[in-house]
Amino acid sequence: MKITAYGVRPIEVQYFEKLNIYNYQLNLVPEMLSHENAIDAKGSDAVLLRGTCVGDRENLAKFKSWGIDYVFTRTVGFDHVDLKAAKELGIKVARVPGYSPYAVAELAMTLGMTLFRNVSAEMTNTHDGNFKVLDSYFSREIHSSTVGIIGCGRIGATEASLYAGMGTRVIGYDKQPDKQPDKQPDNEPVKNGVDLVSLEELLKESDIISLHVPFIPGNTENMIDTKELEMTKDDAILINTARAQVVNMEAVTDALINHKIGGYGADVLVDEGDIFGKDFAKLSDLPNVEVYKMMDQFPNVIVTPHVGSFTKPALEDMISVSYKNFHEVLETGTCANELV
Repeated sequence: MKITAYGVRPIEVQYFEKLNIYNYQLNLVPEMLSHENAIDAKGSDAVLLRGTCVGDRENLAKFKSWGIDYVFTRTVGFDHVDLKAAKELGIKVARVPGYSPYAVAELAMTLGMTLFRNVSAEMTNTHDGNFKVLDSYFSREIHSSTVGIIGCGRIGATEASLYAGMGTRVIGYDKQPDKQPDKQPDNEPVKNGVDLVSLEELLKESDIISLHVPFIPGNTENMIDTKELEMTKDDAILINTARAQVVNMEAVTDALINHKIGGYGADVLVDEGDIFGKDFAKLSDLPNVEVYKMMDQFPNVIVTPHVGSFTKPALEDMISVSYKNFHEVLETGTCANELV
């Protein structure tokens, strides 16, 4: 069994090799899958992708013509793979349904606290030689504040527990709450231990708002838009480590300009396949104008290059589950994490 894995960073190679308990033959490609480098998979039996790989019909058709019947992804999300085309071509697709929830949760909390305590603006100024203590640095304390988690699955609930450990009041909103009256005396819904409220209440009461929802076109698309941002506190911090499309970037930029939110932190971007993994000579070379405007104008904006899952435990989970997916499908013809 020969597997071509795309988007394998140099630091990840040792983990792909160490965790290879099924003795697969590995072809590890550092670059993300594109139309140009799809040829690197020729001669393989399977392909393993990551989030910004181009798993469209064109590439899937190439793989099928080369005898590749398995195109799996080592990510939770799978919107980068054309499932309809895969089904029509007879290609099996599987994913990794979860990995260490602390990876993204800890990054979301780090972004939130960095903006909450104005560290981003302070660092920008001190690195420019300005060591004055400005009035804009004046801060609240997290133990006496409220954090709102939108999407209370494993990652959202883990971030909630981290904040709760500092004495913070944590509330949540989830489109599919679990009723657990035995754990909630007043019979209000909770999910994974997080007390749930309406979205409007969460937006109005939270000092930090953290998003952990999947991108579902027509459902969670632009879930945070102008109307929602008008409900927040003027100094509220918005964090998005989920998917870029759940936030309307233009609305966030307008809110920052009009001082309707206190800051924005993101580990995801629209068109991130054209941005992440690249080294631009200058910020203005960014292909997304909204991202450029936001990063150029506001010291209270932090953008990280989709590193939420870039931790040792998360990486090991992704690789191990991916290898197990291949093993199961070879042994039984299917696997528990199969999508097509």
